[in-house]
Amino acid sequence: MGGKTVTRADLCEAVYQKVGLSRSESAELVEAVLSEIADCLVTGESVKLSSFGTFTVRSKTERIGRNPKTGEEVPILPRRVLVFKPSNVLKLRINGEDVTDAVD
Repeated sequence: MGGKTVTRADLCEAVYQKVGLSRSESAELVEAVLSEIADCLVTGESVKLSSFGTFTVRSKTERIGRNPKTGEEVPILPRRVLVFKPSNVLKLRINGEDVTDAVD
C-alpha cells in the first residue's frame, strides 16, 4: 500500500480545477467543509455523506491493556474515538464494481 496521500492542497486544487473557483476561494471552501465536519463530530453528531460513508464518535470505556514488550498490565483510559463506516456505494467503487444499482 504505497499509495499517494491526498492533502488539503490536493483537495483545494481539485475544487479549483473542477468547480472553477479561484484558488483562494477553493481553499476557503475546503477549509469550511472540513471545519463543519469537525465541529459536528466534536459535539457528538454523526456526519453522513451520501454515497461515501458515515463518520461517528464512539466512547470507549476504561480497560486493561498489556505492554507487549514487558507483559505488564496497564490501564487504558476512557476516550472517544472517530469511526468511519463506508457506504455500500463506496465499497463497490473501491472494488471496481458497477454502482448504478447500489442505493445508499
